[in-house]
Amino acid sequence: MKKILLIIGYFVNIGTAWAQELNCKTTVIAEQIQGTDPKVFKTMEQSITEFVNTRKWGSDNFEPKEKIECVFTIIINKQIEGVEGGYLGRLSIQATRPVYNTTYFTNTVNFVDKDVAFKYIQFQPIEFNDNRVSGNDALISNLPALISYYAYIILGLDYDSYALKSGTEFYNKALNIVNNAPENKSIVGWKATESQRNRFWLSDQMTNNRFVGMREVIYKYHRLGLDMLSIDEESARNTINAAFNSLKQINLDNPSSMFMQFFFNAKSEEVLNFLAKTPTQDKQKLVPILSALDVSNANKYAELLR
Repeated sequence: MKKILLIIGYFVNIGTAWAQELNCKTTVIAEQIQGTDPKVFKTMEQSITEFVNTRKWGSDNFEPKEKIECVFTIIINKQIEGVEGGYLGRLSIQATRPVYNTTYFTNTVNFVDKDVAFKYIQFQPIEFNDNRVSGNDALISNLPALISYYAYIILGLDYDSYALKSGTEFYNKALNIVNNAPENKSIVGWKATESQRNRFWLSDQMTNNRFVGMREVIYKYHRLGLDMLSIDEESARNTINAAFNSLKQINLDNPSSMFMQFFFNAKSEEVLNFLAKTPTQDKQKLVPILSALDVSNANKYAELLR
């Protein structure tokens, strides 16, 4: 399905040459690693950035001003014993999309994956094939698998925020990576048995009909809520309030889900700011709901009633 940004007031010209979808900045932090030339990590930054920004992730045409802004930050904690160029660490992923008729950008992703293991050889190109995710060397293949997985998640959420359930293609591509992920004793995060909150569960829930309500909320919250605040504030606020009530029911049916956590990782600060400007009567109804959904920030929600 072609992505049409009606709310921004222009159409993608089908005659335009294909352009990549992501505008990514990559940072590699490896201060704890001794005995390795720092230039290796600078080369890694450049290689990942080039990989993400020059790859065509879907079939739609994007103009430069349509590109999705995202940031990948890899924090390397230690080397994998006995593996030259092998590293363990975590990956921070951030992505935003513009809100109509404002200079404001809303987070669609703000997440830290703490289970990162890979092998990187300086100047070796980063390559990825959806049909051969595991490659010849699992640790070498795991870096592009991780980056590609989150690139697809970013795209899926962005598409869902503009048109109802339009991100399916990308969620399925992310799930394909999960199902064919590289396997090595140092690699974790791809299997259901390893954790209740990892890449497996995020993709499982994003593609499961039990969580279709979450995708409807993402659309209504962004397209009918945030994007409409400058046009009809009362209607937009009512839509966002209704979305919060929908999340309450989704959580009752699927308690403490990974998808719900992923949503609030990106939205907590924004939701708190939204509630601060909400009439007291509505605020009193919403604070208990959001405190139960976003438990780590429950005290901040409670403060809004004082």
